[in-house]
Amino acid sequence: MHRFFASLRMTTADDQLSANRARAVHLSLAVLVVLADRWTKHLVAARIAMYSHIQIIPGFFRITHTENTGAAFSLFADSPSHWKTSALIAFSVVALVIVVGLLWKQKQALSSAGIALSLILGGAFGNLWDRVASGRVVDFLLFYVRQYQWPVFNLADSSIVIGAFLLVVEILFVRPQSADVH
Repeated sequence: MHRFFASLRMTTADDQLSANRARAVHLSLAVLVVLADRWTKHLVAARIAMYSHIQIIPGFFRITHTENTGAAFSLFADSPSHWKTSALIAFSVVALVIVVGLLWKQKQALSSAGIALSLILGGAFGNLWDRVASGRVVDFLLFYVRQYQWPVFNLADSSIVIGAFLLVVEILFVRPQSADVH
């Protein structure tokens, strides 16, 4: 009987250690995203004049320094509302709290859901940092074909989109592991 309870305690301690390792991996990935985002935004802001660009792949991709006062992909950027920045900051904080809560529940460090949530967390925090510091987000990645172009975005936006895509793939195509009932 004593061995039984000792094995239960061991399993609980192992589970907690595993959960803590998963959290450390998730936090590390999110921090990596924030650092890469901050570094690239700093480089662009310091080396490329506003609205100037560097051609990378002619006819397809260039680095263009812009600043976005709206949401992702310049949504609401032209809105004259004085509360726009405060609302976007509040929305970002709520999203961060939800993502942190979902990540806290993750037990596996290398699950697609954990990686997806980590990417979303890092990207959301990276853009929130800009919004709190200056009320605008530095964007610089521009993909286009002829006169058609995607809105200018940054690494934080990319991380959020990739994270959201991974979550959708998991929801649609990954079967939940359930207990086999015979």
